[in-house]
Amino acid sequence: MQWLLGAVVALPLLGAVAALLPAPPGLRGRDPEQAVLRHGVTVTGLVLAAALLLTAGFDTGQSARMQAETNLEWIPALSVDLHLGVDGISLPLVVLTALLTFLCALYTYFRMPDGPSARGFVALMLVLESGTLATFTVLDLMLFFLAFEMVLIPMYFLIARWGGADRARAAWSFILYTLLGSVVMLLGLLLIGVHAGTFDMTALAGLHGQNMSRSVQILAVLALGVGFAVKTPMWPLHSWLPDAHTAAPTAGSVLLAGVLLKMGTYGLVRIVLPIAPEGAEFFAPYLAAFAVTGIIYGSLACLRLARAGTGGDLKRLIAYSSVGHMGFVLLGIATLTPTGVNGALFANIAHGLITGLLFFLAGTVKDRTGTTTLDAMAGTGGARLYGRAPRLGGVLAFAAVASLGLPGPAGFWGEMLALLGAYRPAEGLSRPVFLTAMAVAAFGTLLTAAYLLIVVRRVCMGDAPPLPLAPGGASPLPSTAPETTATAGASVPGGESPGDAAAGDAGGSGAVTVVPRTEELTDLRPHEYAAFVPLVLLTLLAGLWPAVLLHLTDPAVQSLLPGVGR
Repeated sequence: MQWLLGAVVALPLLGAVAALLPAPPGLRGRDPEQAVLRHGVTVTGLVLAAALLLTAGFDTGQSARMQAETNLEWIPALSVDLHLGVDGISLPLVVLTALLTFLCALYTYFRMPDGPSARGFVALMLVLESGTLATFTVLDLMLFFLAFEMVLIPMYFLIARWGGADRARAAWSFILYTLLGSVVMLLGLLLIGVHAGTFDMTALAGLHGQNMSRSVQILAVLALGVGFAVKTPMWPLHSWLPDAHTAAPTAGSVLLAGVLLKMGTYGLVRIVLPIAPEGAEFFAPYLAAFAVTGIIYGSLACLRLARAGTGGDLKRLIAYSSVGHMGFVLLGIATLTPTGVNGALFANIAHGLITGLLFFLAGTVKDRTGTTTLDAMAGTGGARLYGRAPRLGGVLAFAAVASLGLPGPAGFWGEMLALLGAYRPAEGLSRPVFLTAMAVAAFGTLLTAAYLLIVVRRVCMGDAPPLPLAPGGASPLPSTAPETTATAGASVPGGESPGDAAAGDAGGSGAVTVVPRTEELTDLRPHEYAAFVPLVLLTLLAGLWPAVLLHLTDPAVQSLLPGVGR
């Protein structure tokens, strides 16, 4: 098990180095690009297989105990050890990371984004996977910081070199926000290590802050909270996220939403709650307030983007929805109760599966239509997926329903447990404050349902074409008014759809020209089935059988909490 966990973390890094070398003669394929893309699929597939073997060997009856543990001296002068291990909290995140990276590699094999050579793309994706897996498995504060930072440079280049429009600004915004947050986080980690006399996370968790004063804990949590809040991201430190998601290639968006956003909330649960409980208790009401503000803010931003005529972008809307969904994760953590923290961890996994699927679907729609602008996809010449690509439309509708928290898919349980935790927060916390937060968050679920259903209606069914008007706009003409067909994809200045332009040109003096789009839209392809079906099945499995995850996380959460939230 020790060697298996080491392989899970090290294999992607070794694969990244191998991706930069010439392919062996028997593995070159049609061309060097195909060879390196195949290499990416192979390495990520091996990592996923190793993660599944690790899961099969994991003792679920002892999920609160660190397993597959390795502890070697690395820098004795600084008391920094090469300490690895997994428990019920980190194991699901390890499997999620391995799965999403493999699906991204598989998707990219058939649909490589425009940009420089595939060699660099695959190498960066593997470095990103290694850093993320290390973040979820290291048990030393300094190693945690190094792994936490390891993912920044690969993601920066994936956005800056293979991204879409405005990618340079989005990449700079991403790197500046996260680096500044990491600097503050490092100060908090050093403060804990110096006052506690060790950087070992398991030893610190066992002490529950006994060797740190209340003021030290408050300062440490403040510094750590800022760093983790940027990566989560928590309102108002979220502004880098929509630009990064909009500009990133499909694989980059999937990994950013499905994996990287989980690093911040994982740090709060793994480090802040057990190591500085008094500091966590002090900031819990503020964290809850920021969390529910993010829920409402993200939902309102999505509602605005979903409205017709605003030029909203589907990827940007999904990014803002992540701000709202991660607000539920933060609310669950803020309750300091096993119920709330378990809900936060469950919502983490559910968000990774569902939002990863949504970004895959957004990339697939863009490949077919050439745009993710909702007005273009919903207009007269838009996607209309139910009629033109029914399987693609069905999967998109399923992902949206799962994301809005309907019972059945996985999105329901995390939000419900977070709300239940807020209903009865830990002793010492103000119950009226958390009841207010629960009510506001519950209202946010209604807003979430509203904007997601609007998106499904507009993308899958299209906007209703305007009724032809009689001269002067007195009364509608019969629906059999003659239509004229324009070239598909035609546009007019100002971003109007052809139908809207015709309506404007008519000026109320004649029938509105409706411009239907008649080209076939390709439905799901085999490699898309391969990428989407596992996420759909796991979303249903976690939703219909939540004990699969809760049985793993609950004992570990009980051992991490210092007792104030029992």
